[in-house]
Amino acid sequence: MACRFEIALSGEDARFVSAAKAALDEIDRIEDRLTVFRQTSALAGINRRARATPVVADEDLFGLLQTCGRLHAQTEGAFDITTTPLSRCWGFLRREGRLPSAEEITAARACVGMDNVELDAEQHTVRFRHDGLELNLGGVGKGHALDRVGALLRGRGVEHALVSAAGSSVLAIGGRAGDWSIDVGSRHLGRRLGRLRLTDGALGTSGAGMQFVEVDGKRYGHVLDPRTGWPAAGTLGATVITRSAAAADALSTAFLVGGVALAERYCATYTDTLALITPEDGDTRVVGSYPGAAFAASKETDACI
Repeated sequence: MACRFEIALSGEDARFVSAAKAALDEIDRIEDRLTVFRQTSALAGINRRARATPVVADEDLFGLLQTCGRLHAQTEGAFDITTTPLSRCWGFLRREGRLPSAEEITAARACVGMDNVELDAEQHTVRFRHDGLELNLGGVGKGHALDRVGALLRGRGVEHALVSAAGSSVLAIGGRAGDWSIDVGSRHLGRRLGRLRLTDGALGTSGAGMQFVEVDGKRYGHVLDPRTGWPAAGTLGATVITRSAAAADALSTAFLVGGVALAERYCATYTDTLALITPEDGDTRVVGSYPGAAFAASKETDACI
């Protein structure tokens, strides 16, 4: 996941510091199982063998893959954990961005599609129906880790905590003053968008990002639309608040790809989801609602780093 995880406790909850340390240790174990950068990981094993034969996944990993499949369908294909061939085609895997040919993009798209991943709920097996498929949980892994940490903390009796990963994924448990106060900002715009007050919920943020390739004065970002093979365009950032941190992460990526229109369709069907979408005009739109969240847009131009 290559990021810093933090757990914030109130001074009144100092007795739970040992529980917080144990929760942070759990993140290392999750990384060992879900990363694609270690050949010994469970996910790397699936990528190597699932085309030739069904591969058994442990209960936690299989459940996460089922969640990813469900979110893929619910977001009209905008969220997809099989986009590695496209990222490789655009050179983003090695941070060597390039503009591929139309033929290269077409060839990479032929190796992409969650619909080509067969999940057997009875046997807990994963099988690829197509050559060239690869799973990568980078768009949902931090949120999943936060959900696991949250479950561990609650199991140890923690009722109030704020858990974050890289500042872009947050899980709020309770809140001593009734809720947690979280500033939502845009690095692209360089300012704060507003303040969120959150109780028992999760936040995920995706942005146009710092990785890009520029060709003939046009900038192509590293977040790719799996449905077209081209970088997402038209949206500077997307923040999603919902109950699950994994879902919040995945949906923020999907809404960065699909923009306000996709967020509106999703939130109209699946309630308890609040989305803050910032199109290229810089005017953030608030879509949907979450019962544990209240967002107040900023009237200021505070710097955001």
